[in-house]
Amino acid sequence: MAKVELKQPVVAEIAELFNGAKGAVVVDYRGLTVEQDTQLRKQLREAGVTYKVYKNTMIRFAFEALEPNLEGPTALAVSKEDATAPARILAEFAKKADKLEIKGGVVEDTYYDAKGMQVIATIPSREVLLGKLLGSMQSPITNF
Repeated sequence: MAKVELKQPVVAEIAELFNGAKGAVVVDYRGLTVEQDTQLRKQLREAGVTYKVYKNTMIRFAFEALEPNLEGPTALAVSKEDATAPARILAEFAKKADKLEIKGGVVEDTYYDAKGMQVIATIPSREVLLGKLLGSMQSPITNF
């Protein structure tokens, strides 16, 4: 079996991950302990975010937009439900584990570098924003 035939299923898996994805973040996980990595994976899984480590060349074949960030060890966090969830969770976790580094990502088909992803990480989830909107709509009625 040729090497290309072995790589095609992996590239197809990554392409399927990006199909319909609202947000994706690329991180450098070097220096994380096993315990930290386990905690991170648990937090991401609970939020409905897929987190996997792939070879850079495989990611490049499947999704070329992330090419500027594909250097060194690379993990990929992808969400099909909440566009800001991967960035938000990874940025919060990076405060505790300073070895975790956000390289960049894609949100709603727009590429962002590391600084852009930090800004996106500060955006609350859709549910929180809807709650704030509802609260601001109800406050005049409540005060009346």
